[in-house]
Amino acid sequence: MGLGRNILLWASRNEWLKNWVPKKKFVQKAVKRFMPGETEEDVITATKELLRHNISTTLTHLGENMISLKEAEDNTNHYLNLLDKILNEKLDIEISLKLTQIGFDLSFDKTLEFFTKIALKAKEFNNNVFIDIEDTSYVDKTIGFYKKIKESYDNIGLCLQAYLYRTMDDLKSLVNIKPWIRLVKGAYKEHSSVAFPKLSKVNENYMLLSRFLLEQIKERGIRVAFGTHDLTIQEQVKKESEKIGLSKDKLEFQMLYGIKTDEQYRLASEGYKIRTLISYGEHWYPWYMRRLAERPANVGFVLKNIFNKSYN
Repeated sequence: MGLGRNILLWASRNEWLKNWVPKKKFVQKAVKRFMPGETEEDVITATKELLRHNISTTLTHLGENMISLKEAEDNTNHYLNLLDKILNEKLDIEISLKLTQIGFDLSFDKTLEFFTKIALKAKEFNNNVFIDIEDTSYVDKTIGFYKKIKESYDNIGLCLQAYLYRTMDDLKSLVNIKPWIRLVKGAYKEHSSVAFPKLSKVNENYMLLSRFLLEQIKERGIRVAFGTHDLTIQEQVKKESEKIGLSKDKLEFQMLYGIKTDEQYRLASEGYKIRTLISYGEHWYPWYMRRLAERPANVGFVLKNIFNKSYN
């Protein structure tokens, strides 16, 4: 999908760059476009502004691949405290997290224990939790985890990626448990043996999956969030939903904070459900690199400045 994109995805995993790039002033300034701040207070303030336009939010605390169960427990407590703050503010805010934030690399059972605490509290507060999908090496394990937690909690959703060949089979394996699905294109560097290498094919598969999911909305009443900034795909999803008789209030779009904000406002004004995903926290570097990789127009600027050490 392009040399620049591949370089940025490689950079998102490079430890030396992870330590060096966030210190660059131009990066610190640029990241604010996609992230209102590093604290819960920052994102709650941003949420209040979006709610003025009938746009709800989903919050995710940045950080992944924890190396100790103590870190995983700390992240769990962070989300539990965040749920308290959301309740106190009485705002329409959901949360979304990566399982590796709460120990998935270390212990399935401890991750299940930690996640159960979050899911239980969210349910008590009439709130919802989405599981963010990670690279393909985690997909089987993550889907297994989702099926397990869904046995006890119905307020849990799962993100799936259209660039993987396997995703239609994964969806078909989930429909009987009435999943909540957020469908995205995919933001990790994957081998062509498991993922479509061309964006045109990813787009085709996104629409194939979308048509299947629209039918599931109609037949089973499942919740689906179409996570894309591709306006062409958004329009295609709208047209396909009209063909099968779905009303606007049955469609949900999710987009990232700071990207095509005017279009988010427009969707809300047209009567569609729209939820903005807001990320925050100190550990934003890998996430930021992946966001940039999704926006080809920014690639040249970023590569020029990241690899120019004289730039301050």
